[in-house]
Amino acid sequence: MNAEQWKQFEQLKEVQEQLRTKGMDYWATYSNIDTWQFWVNVLMFIIPLVILYFFIDRKRAFLLGFFGYSHHIIAIYFDGFATRYGFWEYPYKFIPFLPNNIGLDTSLIPVVYILLYQWLLKNGKNYYLYAIIVSAIFSFVLKPILVTFDLVQLSKGTTFFHLFLVYVLGAVLAKWLTNVFIYFEKDAKGSGTK
Repeated sequence: MNAEQWKQFEQLKEVQEQLRTKGMDYWATYSNIDTWQFWVNVLMFIIPLVILYFFIDRKRAFLLGFFGYSHHIIAIYFDGFATRYGFWEYPYKFIPFLPNNIGLDTSLIPVVYILLYQWLLKNGKNYYLYAIIVSAIFSFVLKPILVTFDLVQLSKGTTFFHLFLVYVLGAVLAKWLTNVFIYFEKDAKGSGTK
């Protein structure tokens, strides 16, 4: 690393440290355990996981868990990108040092899609049609409510339709990723490889 690169790298680290400190100060003042917004975020995290615990098809737990984990990772990536580039923000957080909304990305969104996927597997319905419906509910019902209560802020021209496209894309990618691994497993069983 040359001297100029090192200097810029050190400046970036310093700015990141200042941002972390300001973020923690902001959380301690406006988004801490004494605020109702904190508890809404906690409930968005806990309630879906409790529901999943009681309603997941334990015979398909690994498949459903893989699908949900895939959806979770995709949501984290999309949300991380969008918050980093300012397309949307979360003024109130459950965990202050993460840019993402943990309640949404780690629990609520993946759990809803897991239970949808489980229901569709059991009933032989079209995944894509129902994923679009759930994506529309998230985008045009849930997110406007969250925006109304300042739990989410949209910026840079981001609309609920953009969110809808992101939800649909996340649902499709999670399904495709799961299908790839289902294929690998079936192919291995069919060919007798371990």
